[in-house]
Amino acid sequence: MAKVAFLGLGVMGYPMAGHLKAAGHEVTVYNRTAAKSEKWVAQHGGAMAATPREAAQGAEFVMACVGNDDDLRGVCNGPDGVLAGMAAGSVFVDHTTVSAKVTRELYAAAKAGGAGFVDAPVSGGQAGAENGVLSVMCGGDEAEYDRAEPVIAAYARICRRIGESGAGQVTKMCNQIAIAGLVQGLAESLHFAEKAGLDGRAVVEVISQGAAGSWQMANRYETMLDDHWTHGFAVDWMRKDLGICLDTADETGASLPVTALVDQFYKDVQKMGGGRWDTSSLLARLRKLG
Repeated sequence: MAKVAFLGLGVMGYPMAGHLKAAGHEVTVYNRTAAKSEKWVAQHGGAMAATPREAAQGAEFVMACVGNDDDLRGVCNGPDGVLAGMAAGSVFVDHTTVSAKVTRELYAAAKAGGAGFVDAPVSGGQAGAENGVLSVMCGGDEAEYDRAEPVIAAYARICRRIGESGAGQVTKMCNQIAIAGLVQGLAESLHFAEKAGLDGRAVVEVISQGAAGSWQMANRYETMLDDHWTHGFAVDWMRKDLGICLDTADETGASLPVTALVDQFYKDVQKMGGGRWDTSSLLARLRKLG
């Protein structure tokens, strides 16, 4: 078993850190709001730290799941940052969805200090984190990935190294691009069925067994039909992720017309007050349009 630090106890990080403790690892947690750390320690045991640097001291692996590029830089850099506390030979595993640019920047900084850095964004949402069945897509040096993978396994259904530093983040962009178009298509399908006077549940029962079936259909159609959005992956976070996708597409020359369009639809949902709604709330936008 390993000595592990976990930074960021949000809806994803809190259960992920719990799975590490349940797997027998020695876990120290850090969260910007200390009350979250106190709650986690009261529930799971382990220890809490006052700064990222303190959490990282003596840890073989440091996992992070924070908000965005600036949040990640905030916990990594500076006198109280993780990189100031990590020992040579330790490995930083970043589960945050961020740009490949910041990933490669921090990879280089970690390597300069003798530590490793694996970008390891996740897919599967809050339910996947709680049930320990996340998909983890990784980039970084193969030797450091091989060391980290048995630790990541505590909350992963599948974990794969895709390539060098940044490859995990680019793969997560592929994931979000695929989801965006799929959820819009599902929303339009259910909206169309409603307008045609059909029973949406009956429609899904049939089409989900054919080529139209998907994870989103199986796991979201009922809440969509019930106009229930207060769960799952928030629109605000999806727009953050799609912004990264679109910026990267500009850099690489990729064409993402559907992704750009769906991003604007999510902007409409935000204007409706749905920034914290689940991404499936694209159907709420269509209903509002009539």
